[in-house]
Amino acid sequence: MTVLELRGVRHGFGGRVALDGFCVEVGAGEVVAMVGLNGAGKTTALRVLAGRLRPDGGAASVLGHDPLNLPGPVASRFGQCVGAPLAYPELTVNENLMAAARLHGLSRSDAVRAAAEAVERFALSSWADARAGSLSAGNWQRLGVAAVTLHGPDGLILDEPTSALDPAGVVIVRDVVRELAGCGSGVLVSSHHLDEVARVADRIVAVHAGRVIGTLPPGEGDLEQRFFAMVLAADTQGRADA
Repeated sequence: MTVLELRGVRHGFGGRVALDGFCVEVGAGEVVAMVGLNGAGKTTALRVLAGRLRPDGGAASVLGHDPLNLPGPVASRFGQCVGAPLAYPELTVNENLMAAARLHGLSRSDAVRAAAEAVERFALSSWADARAGSLSAGNWQRLGVAAVTLHGPDGLILDEPTSALDPAGVVIVRDVVRELAGCGSGVLVSSHHLDEVARVADRIVAVHAGRVIGTLPPGEGDLEQRFFAMVLAADTQGRADA
C-alpha cells in the first residue's frame, strides 16, 4: 500500500525551479530518506506533501488523498514536522503534547496517557512543566517530534528531525521512527547526513536540482562517495542537455 507519494511534481519560486518532475513513493512499513545538498528541493517536496504548498504541476497523495484537502479522519492519521518544529511557547511541554494528542483525535484520557508516554520516551521529564519557550533548541526539537508521533500516525514526514539533537536525542528519534514503521507506518524523512539516515532508512533517495537522481541502498558501499558521483553525473548530464 502506498502511504505517501509525489508524482511528477513541479514547482518554482519566481524564476527559480525548485521541483522539476519530482517523484517519490513510500509504502506502508517503509522508511524512505531523502538526502541532498542545500537547495536540492527536499523541504519544498515535504511542504507539498504537508499540504502547505500548492505545486505548479504533478500530483501529491497522503494516505490516498490530496494533502490540500485531507478529510479530518485522514488528517488524524498523519504526522508532519516540516521546517521549525511547531510548539506553543506559552504552553508547557506537557500542555503542548496534550494539545497535539487532542488535535489528532485522541480522547482526553488517551491524550493524557499519550502525553505522559511521550514525555518519558523523549527524555523530557525534567521539563514537563516548563514552558516550551524556555527550552533549548534540542529539547524544542524533541518536543516537536514527540508531538507529531505520539498518536502513532500511519503516515509521517520529518524534515531534518535530528539537526539540533545530541547523540542521545538522535537515537531516540531513530528508535521511534523504526518502531512506527514496524507497526505499518510509512515514513519520509529528509537529512543532510548519509551516515545517520543509513541507520534508519530502508531506502535512500538522492535529490538534486529538484529531482530524484537515484537510489542508495543503506547497507552498501561508501554512501557519501556514491552520492557525490550521482550529483556529478546529474550536473554533467544537465550541461550536456542545455
